[in-house]
Amino acid sequence: MPMNAPAATPNAWRVGEQTAFSTTAVVGGFGHGPPLRRRGLATVKGAATFGLHHPYFFAKLNEMASRSYLGNFELMVLLAVIRLDDAAYGVTISRTLEAGSGREIAIGSVYAALERLQEKGFVTSRLGEPTPERGGRAKRYFRVTPAGVREARSTREALSVLWEGLPQLEGGRA
Repeated sequence: MPMNAPAATPNAWRVGEQTAFSTTAVVGGFGHGPPLRRRGLATVKGAATFGLHHPYFFAKLNEMASRSYLGNFELMVLLAVIRLDDAAYGVTISRTLEAGSGREIAIGSVYAALERLQEKGFVTSRLGEPTPERGGRAKRYFRVTPAGVREARSTREALSVLWEGLPQLEGGRA
């Protein structure tokens, strides 16, 4: 049980059981598969089950939702947008990532990451002019926001601190 968890109360911290509650709620769905929707029972696969009426549960959900962590691929896409400046659209971002990583990048994954970055406020987008080469369709261009620049810097600093002093990662081969 976490150190700051409340003392056990009815329907509040039971491991390996199902805990009853009286409303429909969403449990899970934090990047580990689809959320579970249940009426009457809340279960979290392989984890502690919380009484959903408990204030600690809602405080943790709100805290988790308010964080805007960058995933590895999101960071790569954000850096490509910064590098490309006004020329950042799906194809150029994908090519930049392929050149920098040496991996094939699916364009759909780039657009999914761009959508998440836009929802987090780290990039904005605008439509360009329609072009005949694209069958009259316009390109959607992306630009980093000041919040996106701050997040990229913050992530770099955090990774640098974690990377420091690890001899296994200093040069050489694995």
